[in-house]
Amino acid sequence: MKIVLTFLLIVSFLFAKEKVIAFAQDTMGNHWRVAQVKQMQEALSGIDGVKFIYKDAGGNTALQISHIEEFITQKVDVIVTSPRDSTLTTLVAKKAKDAGIPLVLISRGIESEDYTSFIRPDNYAIGVSAAEFIAKELNEKGNVFVLQHIPTTTPAIGRTDGFYDTIKKYPNIKVVDMQVAESLRAKAILKTEEAVSNGLKFDAIYAQSDSMAVGAIMALEMKKIDPSKIVITGIDYISDAQKLIVDGKLRATYLYPTGGSEGAKIALDILDGKKVPKNIIIPSIEITKENVNSVKPIF
Repeated sequence: MKIVLTFLLIVSFLFAKEKVIAFAQDTMGNHWRVAQVKQMQEALSGIDGVKFIYKDAGGNTALQISHIEEFITQKVDVIVTSPRDSTLTTLVAKKAKDAGIPLVLISRGIESEDYTSFIRPDNYAIGVSAAEFIAKELNEKGNVFVLQHIPTTTPAIGRTDGFYDTIKKYPNIKVVDMQVAESLRAKAILKTEEAVSNGLKFDAIYAQSDSMAVGAIMALEMKKIDPSKIVITGIDYISDAQKLIVDGKLRATYLYPTGGSEGAKIALDILDGKKVPKNIIIPSIEITKENVNSVKPIF
């Protein structure tokens, strides 16, 4: 009897279904998003019985939703995504819920409660902090140019609302323009060049990502404008931002972890049948010349 039982256990182990954690990523054309996938991949590597797969939507909302639908059809065990569009992704999130597949959101949310866990920093609070920092650096007087992240995402909404709700408290500070650069360096270069060429006068730039802050600084230098004379802030705290703060070209940024490692842990907890928190806020801190050398960039 013992031999038969042992044999059955061995057969059961050999034919056990491999658990699949599937990530529907917005785009791999952004260094921060690449790091997000890689951190999750590294955290899950070597875990017995667990397979990690991902798909790159190339910045296409419809394709990202299609990828999630594919994962639902394939009956993967956990779906992870960072939605490019908070409204449209809500519809497919309901499909995942109805199919009984846990959905983990990292860095970006949806407009419903049809998810298992949502991991992110507090974007609204970051927007508030950036506004307060810029107001202080400008002595509460001046013009601000805003470079916005993808407007259909919850980070962009939070970073914009937090900033505008706070900056309006300073009557002598005016937001003279806001351009969407989608957290892409190339687009930030183009939008900043256009702003300068069109005669836009600004004393500060609120870039809703470090990639856009870097692009803005590059554009200013190409236009023979000293970026150290402009109050420029970013969000993420990547290595490029660290160097620019040290060089005095970027005044501040805000640590914005990718959530990849945290997402991997939550996905594994779900596979283990553990109850996971519905919402997880990852701490963020302001990085300036005062602490730039004591805090490690996210990548």
